[in-house]
Amino acid sequence: MNRIRIKAGKNIYKIIKDGGFNFDSVSTYFGPAIGPRWLIASGFDLTLLKGGFLGRSSAMNLVGSSAGAFRFAAWLQPEAVECYGKLLDAYINVRYSRKDTPATVLEKITGVINEYLEDDALPFALANKKYRLVVITARARGLVAFENIWLQKIGLVTCYVFNYFSRNNIYRFVDRVVFYNGAKPPSFCFQSQFRGNYVQINEVNFKSAVLASGAIPLVIEGVRDIYGAPRGVYRDGGLIDYHLTHQFAAKENEIVLFFHHQERIIPGWLDKNIVRRAPDAETLSNVLMVLPSQSFIENLPGGKVPDRTDFVTFIDDQETRIKNWRKAVELSTPLGEDFLELVESGKIRDLVEKL
Repeated sequence: MNRIRIKAGKNIYKIIKDGGFNFDSVSTYFGPAIGPRWLIASGFDLTLLKGGFLGRSSAMNLVGSSAGAFRFAAWLQPEAVECYGKLLDAYINVRYSRKDTPATVLEKITGVINEYLEDDALPFALANKKYRLVVITARARGLVAFENIWLQKIGLVTCYVFNYFSRNNIYRFVDRVVFYNGAKPPSFCFQSQFRGNYVQINEVNFKSAVLASGAIPLVIEGVRDIYGAPRGVYRDGGLIDYHLTHQFAAKENEIVLFFHHQERIIPGWLDKNIVRRAPDAETLSNVLMVLPSQSFIENLPGGKVPDRTDFVTFIDDQETRIKNWRKAVELSTPLGEDFLELVESGKIRDLVEKL
């Protein structure tokens, strides 16, 4: 069974067709804001992490919002593989109830963060020579900043309507704030189309930035006044950068590696139902996207990738959700090895598709 597919933007497609794939050309590994769907990326992540394939020749950026930020924060830690395993366990085992509110859900997600990110390990993480963490968040404006559910809903509905006519309108409601680890911000922050602020990650704001990046509107209370950043309420980075919206490569031959759960790439969270909304060719030109095949997905529990609807479906049967999610992680374990086999054998040149 072919468990994965490989798709590449125009620059990388040509490079792979001409000579293959080189891990040393990967300058960015990107993780989208996809909620529990990230669980099927775990096998791919752990294969790359254990093998030390990325960041061998120079430090590389791990860029993510929400679930992507959660994943990559583990990569910087002293015992990264063990830390990643703690994230998996904490994330899968957290339990929600019908009585939960955005405030109590924030408490539980904070518990997940504290379970796998240790305060005394943060100096080591920030000094990591191989990886540079980049966390994308959204600072709420107007009604979207309110914690009152009805006011926030009105703000989000208004934002959706404005966003439908132009994606640029989303900046009326949220500001992009990028938290970066390193001597200078990543190159995409200096592109002409970039709109937002960038703030250096430190020991004080590390956890807050990661937590805020996953604070889903209406579901999780926002994180307020992050140290060193503009004052305000910070929410899920996926509001602006849901899947892929930037050209992360600084040079034409650099590769942006991207494990995704599906073929469609959606720019912002509010673009999900706007079929015409998609990244442009230039944004995708340096992307190498790995995704599960349809046959693989059909063999997952329930014939689908884990997602947030599972919390509602199994609200009264947490054990089944946990069992299903653990099975999905187990079945996803070989995906990284599958990718390595394609690279090492050269078969990637035959299987790569145009993105």
